Amino acid sequence: MENLKNIAPLSDFDWNAFENGSAESAQNQKDLEKAYDETLGRVNENEVVEGTVISINKREVVVNIGYKSDGIIPLNEFRYNPELQIGDKVEVYIENQEDKKGQLVLSHKKARASKSWERVNQALEAKEVIKGYIKCRTKGGMIVDVFGIEAFLPGSQIDVKPIRDYDVFVGKTMEFQVVKINQEYKNVVVSHKALIEAELEAQKQEIISKLEKGQVLEGTVKNITSYGVFIDLGGVDGLIHITDLSWGRVGDPKEIVELDQKLNVVILDFDEEKKRIALGLKQLTPHPWDALDSELKVGDKVTGKVVVMADYGAFVEIAPGVEGLIHVSEMSWSQHLRSAQDFLKVGDEVEAVILTLDRTERKMSLGIKQLKEDPWKDIENKYPAGSKHTARVRNFTNFGVFVELEEGVDGLIHISDLSWTKKIKHPSEFTQIGANIEVVVLEIDKDNRRLSLGHKQLEENPWDVFETVFTDGSIHEGTIIEMLDKGAVVQLEYGVEGFATPKHLVKEDGSHAQLNEKLPFKVIEFNKDSKRIILSHSRTFEDAQRAEARAEKKAASAAKKAAKKEDTPTIQNQAASTTLGDIDALAALKAKMEKGE
Repeated sequence: MENLKNIAPLSDFDWNAFENGSAESAQNQKDLEKAYDETLGRVNENEVVEGTVISINKREVVVNIGYKSDGIIPLNEFRYNPELQIGDKVEVYIENQEDKKGQLVLSHKKARASKSWERVNQALEAKEVIKGYIKCRTKGGMIVDVFGIEAFLPGSQIDVKPIRDYDVFVGKTMEFQVVKINQEYKNVVVSHKALIEAELEAQKQEIISKLEKGQVLEGTVKNITSYGVFIDLGGVDGLIHITDLSWGRVGDPKEIVELDQKLNVVILDFDEEKKRIALGLKQLTPHPWDALDSELKVGDKVTGKVVVMADYGAFVEIAPGVEGLIHVSEMSWSQHLRSAQDFLKVGDEVEAVILTLDRTERKMSLGIKQLKEDPWKDIENKYPAGSKHTARVRNFTNFGVFVELEEGVDGLIHISDLSWTKKIKHPSEFTQIGANIEVVVLEIDKDNRRLSLGHKQLEENPWDVFETVFTDGSIHEGTIIEMLDKGAVVQLEYGVEGFATPKHLVKEDGSHAQLNEKLPFKVIEFNKDSKRIILSHSRTFEDAQRAEARAEKKAASAAKKAAKKEDTPTIQNQAASTTLGDIDALAALKAKMEKGE
C-alpha cells in the first residue's frame, strides 16, 4: 500500500460518455470535428458552386459539393436536360448549409437563374445552340425555360412546316437558338426553326436548280388554304392554286385533297430567286372539253348543276370542267328585266337546251325557257280582243299599269282606261303592285309582245247616262273635294266629278267657296268625249238676277212703246197742202218725244 500514490482524476473526463461505452473526451470530439471540417471544403450560403451528381431517382437528384453532407435537388429542376447522368457536373446554389434535419439545402434552378441573363446574352452573341424545356402554350406560341428564364417561342419558329397541334410539344426538351432579346423588358425570343433553316436552304437550292417546267414530281400535302394547296416536294414547297386543282370549279380545296396525302403534281412555273413554285394537278388529266361527246349539238337537251350565279346569268356544269351559260334572258319568256337569282341558285340541278356550241373556244350557251312553248306563238287565240282575264300588277308608270297575264305575257292598262268617272293622277291611287286586277283585251301588238288592256271597259260607259242628267244649264248639288290654282274639283252625284274655275266659285255675298263646302252648281259645259263637266256656282244666282233685270227692261220697253202709240196723232193723206197750224203741231210732238227719251 505504501507504493500507492494519490492520483487526482482528470478534470475534463466525460463520465457520461464513459458510462455509454465511450472513453472519448469532449476535447477529442472537438478535435475530430475540426479535423473533419479541415478535410472537407468550406462552403458559404447564397453562393453558386459546382457539384457532382452521385444519385438520381424518379423524384430527386443527389449532388455532392465536397461538404460534410450531400444536397438533394428536385428532379424537375433538371427537366430542361433529360439526359442528366450520374457523374455530371452541375451548378448549384447553396441556400442553407444545414436545415433542421441537418441537411444541406441546394437549388439548381437558382444557380441557373443567378447567371441566366449573362448566359442568354452570350448565347445570342455567339449564336450558340442551347437546350430549353417547353413549359406550356401561350397566345401565339410557347413558353420555354432557358437557363431558368421564361423565353417566348413563336408558333412560326417551332418548325419550317406549319404546326397543326401545338400541345404535342408541351413538356419536350428541344434545342434552340436565341434570336432576340429586349434588354429593357428582359424579354427573350428563341427559335427552333432557325437551326434547321440553313440546312434546308441548301437543300432547296439543290432541288430548285434541278426543276424543269412540265416535270412531274411526287409531293405531300403540307397545308390547305382557301386559295390553294401547299405541297412539300422534299425540302421545298410548291403551291397548287385552287384553279389548277381540277378542270371543274372547286369551292373548297378540301373537296379534292387532304392533309399528308401523297400525289403527283406537274411543275407549271417557278422563280429561282423568290423560290416560288407553281404546281398543277388537273394538268395530269385530259381537258374535259376534248372528251365531250362529239354527237352533242345545238338543240340537244342536257342536264347539269348550277356552279356559279351572277345577275346576268348562271353557269351550269354539264360535265366536270364543261360549263354552259344560261343568260337571264333565256330563263323566261317574260320581257321584264330581272336578276338570274330570281330563277336559280347554286346547287340547283337543271335541264336546259343547247343554244350555241363552240368547241374551239370551249364555250356553250344554254336556255331553259325553250323547254316551254312561246306563249306569244298562238296569242290571238288565247287572248283575243274583247276577252276578259285576271292579271297581276307588275309595275307602275305615270301613264299606266303594267300587268302580267302569265309568265311572258305582259300588257298595259293606260291610266285613262282604269275608271270611267274618277280622275286618277297616278295608278298607285287605284291599285297596288302584286294585286290582281280584272282586265279586258283591247288590242294585240304581236311584234312588240304587248297587249293593250282596259279595266273600265268591264262596265258600261256611264257617260251615256250622264249626258241626259248633266245637261247644259241644269243645277246639281256638289261638294268641293280639292282646291287647285286653276279652280276646284267638285264631287257630283253618281260619283262623277266636275270642275269650276275661280270666278265661278264666288258666292252671292262676294266670298269664295271653300274646300268641303256643299253648294248648288250649274252645268255650263258637258263634253262626253273628253269626259269633262264645267260647273259654276256663281251662275246659279247671277243668271236669276240677269233674268230679272231682262224682264224689268222688257216691261219698261213695252210700256214705252204703248205710250208712244197713244200720243202720236193720225196724219191723214190729204191732197191739200200743209197749213202753218199743222207744222206747229208736229214741232210740239217732236219736243214731247225727245223729252220722253
